[in-house]
Amino acid sequence: MASPRRFPFDDDDRPSGSVRPLTQADLRAILAHLSDDPQELLAGTDADRPVVAVRVRASVGRPGGSAQATWRRMRASEWAAWTRTLPWRVAVILVIGVGGGVLGSLLVPRLSLVVGGLAAMAAGWALRFRPSPDAVAWRQGAAGERRTARLLDPLERHGWAVLHDLAIPRSRANLDHLVIGPGGVFVIDSKQYRGRLQLDPTGRLWHGPYPLAPTLQAVSFEADQAAQVLPDPGVAVVPIVAVHGAQVPWSKVVVEGVPVVPARRLPSLLRALPTVLGPERVTDLADQARIRFHAA
Repeated sequence: MASPRRFPFDDDDRPSGSVRPLTQADLRAILAHLSDDPQELLAGTDADRPVVAVRVRASVGRPGGSAQATWRRMRASEWAAWTRTLPWRVAVILVIGVGGGVLGSLLVPRLSLVVGGLAAMAAGWALRFRPSPDAVAWRQGAAGERRTARLLDPLERHGWAVLHDLAIPRSRANLDHLVIGPGGVFVIDSKQYRGRLQLDPTGRLWHGPYPLAPTLQAVSFEADQAAQVLPDPGVAVVPIVAVHGAQVPWSKVVVEGVPVVPARRLPSLLRALPTVLGPERVTDLADQARIRFHAA
């Protein structure tokens, strides 16, 4: 049973649901449910007709929402700090412009104003506001999560439920994507890299000079935390790292028990998995995840 489609990425989180007219038989069943056993709603009516329960399902989280919020907070803080230094920056630009004009008058008198203007423009460009690399990394991370969400979106037509940007209760862990479907339950961490990933002779995965061991450990921890929140202890939650931009060795590699795959291959890999969860179990787990997790 496919889950309802999400709202567009730029909408606020809000509930969605399906509506159909109630028949007299449905109304009698609902009234019986309100006064007696809750199972009567699904048991049928006096006419022995099955009743389809109307359930309101909330769309949980927005892809990259928390990363985008962090980027905005950091950028606003850095912009405020930059504006406090604006007076001395303007003074430096003027001094360099005047100095350039004086130098130009000595070298090429007729172009002294041009030289001074070019010197001031170069100084202004060098002293312009630029977000820090850490802030830019959060913005790129949010963009990567949105791209992963677009790749996962078609899975919903094949019986998968896809939730995004979830905070785990009583934990600082944050899930980029929680995917529940016939192939199982997966926590997917989106990463945006350049270049390529490399394995060293000891089997460790690297992105340039940086080891990916902390990333793999973090997503494994998030999967363990998610497994504790979901109600079914028999369901294993599998961590996956989905990589945008960089090449992955052999187009898929498993390091420290965590599959690392190119993000574009993720939907086909998930759909090719053998079926381990039936439609009813997928629906139940997805509904419980919507209730127990909340937007980060």
